[in-house]
Amino acid sequence: MTASRAQHALAGALALVCAVAYGALTLIRFHRFAINSFDNAIFEQVIKSYSRLSTPVADVKGPGYNIFGDHFSPVTALIAPFYRAFPSAQTVLLAQVVLIAISIYVIALLAMRRLGTPLGLVIGILYGFSFGLQSAVQVNFHEVAFAAPLLAMAGAAYVDRRYDRVVWWSLPLLLVKEDLGLTVAVIGAVLWLAGERRRGVVLALVGVLGSALLVLVVIPAFNGSGEYTHSTLGERGLLTTLFDQVDRKAATVLLTVGITGLAALASPWVLLILPTLAGRFINDVPYYWGTEYHYSLVLMPVVFVAMIDAMVRWPRLRWATVVGVVVSGFMMINSPLSVLVESETYEDPPRADSARLVLSLVPKGASVEGDIGLLSHLVTDHTTYWVGTVGSGDVKPEYVLFDVQAPIGSPKDVAAYAEKAHGGTYDVIFERDGYVLAQRR
Repeated sequence: MTASRAQHALAGALALVCAVAYGALTLIRFHRFAINSFDNAIFEQVIKSYSRLSTPVADVKGPGYNIFGDHFSPVTALIAPFYRAFPSAQTVLLAQVVLIAISIYVIALLAMRRLGTPLGLVIGILYGFSFGLQSAVQVNFHEVAFAAPLLAMAGAAYVDRRYDRVVWWSLPLLLVKEDLGLTVAVIGAVLWLAGERRRGVVLALVGVLGSALLVLVVIPAFNGSGEYTHSTLGERGLLTTLFDQVDRKAATVLLTVGITGLAALASPWVLLILPTLAGRFINDVPYYWGTEYHYSLVLMPVVFVAMIDAMVRWPRLRWATVVGVVVSGFMMINSPLSVLVESETYEDPPRADSARLVLSLVPKGASVEGDIGLLSHLVTDHTTYWVGTVGSGDVKPEYVLFDVQAPIGSPKDVAAYAEKAHGGTYDVIFERDGYVLAQRR
């Protein structure tokens, strides 16, 4: 079924509106120094390395740390040409917005093409502003952003029963992150259920063996400890971890399918959420269990494709969209995007001037050790290390910059810390509003 020009235009307009909203959100948060992790700094260092045609090193993870010893995500190299032209943290942030916008276009167009323009547009809007997408943008760039358009296009091919295309759009997921091979395996199982026995079995085997090869061989080969350090099994035991805060985990599952009015449950495609949810729920890190952060990003295209597929199979399920609208409306309250209608969002936070001033005192090209507070603002023009992984020995940063007011406490006596950790003499050259900068003599 071919989409009309009007449907293409509406899908494009929706994707553009969402891109503008998400672009504004991510850039405003960066401008306001609302960075709550070092992940964006890590990815920028990796992409910077690719842009220079060198080994993907993330010094934030440790001096000279090859990122393949942490996760296998070579797909991020696709951002390198854009970063080379526009080297900045904002380029990396906006790359995620573009990838999400592509997935919005694909799913909105699929919904309008298969369910009619009015209903399809509503479903596209629900997906475009779904909580998984918003939370991912709020916490800055992560490699799983590449999975969103791939899963959307694989899902569109599945709804159209173009099973060969399902295979080809699924295989690149192995280059996004090592655990997505299990999702590829489930796609193979879904194809098997659809009667595509040979394709299904082959794809399932490729997914399982691909993940096993990456986790057991490739990543340990690049890791200094010779092992995969992101095991999903909780140290307190599988069952204990699985049933810890089961109410919170149940709420995550319910909201994930609830934004589709539960219609997604009527499609075999919904099985794709199982590997991701299982990996999160058997991990003993509590922030994997909720709807915050970027962990639900890969689930959103899956459940909305499943919703569309179910409604194509059983047209009476279209009324589930009403429930989806209600649940999504509830999720919009105090959502990440809701700050865009608050006037305070567009005002400088209290310490912004001090942050910009202290950053200006670190010369371009200098080596600097920092904490999470300003780390993501240093990577572009500096050799940057993180206080938690810099270690000691050969690394002797020229500057040490800490936010001593940060919730995650950094050493209060910055000069004394730097001298003990790196030797030599450090002088405090700036101290204001909790930002302390020490320079090596």
